[in-house]
Amino acid sequence: MEKRTTKRPDDRKALGNAGEEDAAELLRCSGHRILERNFRTRNGELDIVSRAPDGTLVFTEVKTDRHGNAGVPEEWITPRKRRQVAKMAAIWMARRGVGEVPVRFDAVCVRIRPGRTHVLHWPAAWM
Repeated sequence: MEKRTTKRPDDRKALGNAGEEDAAELLRCSGHRILERNFRTRNGELDIVSRAPDGTLVFTEVKTDRHGNAGVPEEWITPRKRRQVAKMAAIWMARRGVGEVPVRFDAVCVRIRPGRTHVLHWPAAWM
């Protein structure tokens, strides 16, 4: 009989947290000022909200992959997820009293492999 192992729920959460930390560090090194992380409402969550060096308000969706057997992380940001992030961005802006400012939606994909981590940033990943 083959023994099957399943991921513990906290493994997935820890993986996501590690990826978001790597993404935030990459954004900081690129001159972004992190405004908020893990903003949650009943509609969903924003991973990272930052201000780019040019003043653009940036909402970044982070995807992290450890095994590489579920496709590539950038394919995981579906049209439905994009709509959800845009809705959450509008909620965040309304709650913070942010008026008319340039806004951008970025993606950061973190690929964790034994001995190395690749952090890939796609500014303006979608509109």
